[in-house]
Amino acid sequence: MLPPRFGAFLLAVSVLGGAAAAPPAPAGQQAPSDSAAVAQAVGRFHAALAAGDSAMVESLLAPGALILESGGVETREQYLGGHLRGDIAFAQAVPRQPGPQTVRVQGDLAYAASTSVTQGEYRGRAINSTGAELMVLVRVGGTWKIAAVHWSSRTRR
Repeated sequence: MLPPRFGAFLLAVSVLGGAAAAPPAPAGQQAPSDSAAVAQAVGRFHAALAAGDSAMVESLLAPGALILESGGVETREQYLGGHLRGDIAFAQAVPRQPGPQTVRVQGDLAYAASTSVTQGEYRGRAINSTGAELMVLVRVGGTWKIAAVHWSSRTRR
């Protein structure tokens, strides 16, 4: 179950325009260890995809998590039961170069925004794209869990 403030946090992130416009948290509300732990959780998610570790992916997703991609929304269960297999196959076949990441923490809620470049071949098709990612995380029992993922990408020119 996500905290009641989760909806308000997502709205605030949306209104503020994401990482570029979000102000830093006031002093005392964001510990460096929280930011590092959020970044590590996101890193473990990507590492799990590349390693084909669906159990790790599942453990990193909060109950009620949402995955937004290609104009659609999937629940945690839909993602784990379907789309995850394709994401693992893609991550294993095509190298991803992560770009800069911005992490903001506000109490038990956080987000990580980043970009990446993905180049390689997948199912006989050349891939050369840039991507943007926004992950919203919630602290559950002292551990950061991914509550929402939003991915977008476009072909590099």
